Amino acid sequence: MQTDETRSQRYYDEFAKRYDDRRGGREPGGYHDLLDDLEVDLVSRFGRGKDVLEVGCGTGLLLERFRSFARSAKGIDLSPGMLERARARGLDVVQGSATELPFADGAFDVACSFKVLAHIPDVDRALAEMARVVRPGGVVIAEFYNPTSLRALAKRAFGPRAVGERLKEDAVFTRFDTPDEAIARAPRGTELLTTRGIRIVTPAAAAMRVPGVRSVLRAAERALADGPLARFAGFFVVVWEKREPGNEAG
Repeated sequence: MQTDETRSQRYYDEFAKRYDDRRGGREPGGYHDLLDDLEVDLVSRFGRGKDVLEVGCGTGLLLERFRSFARSAKGIDLSPGMLERARARGLDVVQGSATELPFADGAFDVACSFKVLAHIPDVDRALAEMARVVRPGGVVIAEFYNPTSLRALAKRAFGPRAVGERLKEDAVFTRFDTPDEAIARAPRGTELLTTRGIRIVTPAAAAMRVPGVRSVLRAAERALADGPLARFAGFFVVVWEKREPGNEAG
């Protein structure tokens, strides 16, 4: 009998075969590069010169960029297929589960996760683990799928897309959390620092392939990412700060 983790592993092993097809500058200025840029920018705000862990590092596209500004950048992923590609980039990665991180307490300044937590049934345990491995004064950066967004509307209208020859997106557990629900998932011992919205006004990835439209959407997404409309983003990112010892009430 397959568990959620074995299903996720199979899903991402299959996805790994095409995960980089339109990422990492292969479609310059495109949809995936825009998402990556907004995520990397947020991590650099808190992780420059610091020790950074990416939970669910995939093929290492983001982790490779974190390495350029962090003191150290480590990654963990459930999928051997994804990690094979990350190791080919020369990255420091290990195989493991987000709900049982194989790292000591307080080993990092930043623990971040993008497009992964939505596929973990026990998301609160994963968030608690991320907070555990972060030092006091460090941050947890967690990205959630938002049901009140254009992206979610498109998913409901057009259904799951294929991620490989044999699998579609619905082959893996997926959860959606509203911005309020996401913020309320604060790990014990943390407090809300900031939020960011990613993919607020872009109606579909294909829109970013239209040259004139692409530049307008990129500018709009950057301008709106940290404003009130972030609550309508397809990907809603929450940043919590881990409180110093002795300041853990509440």
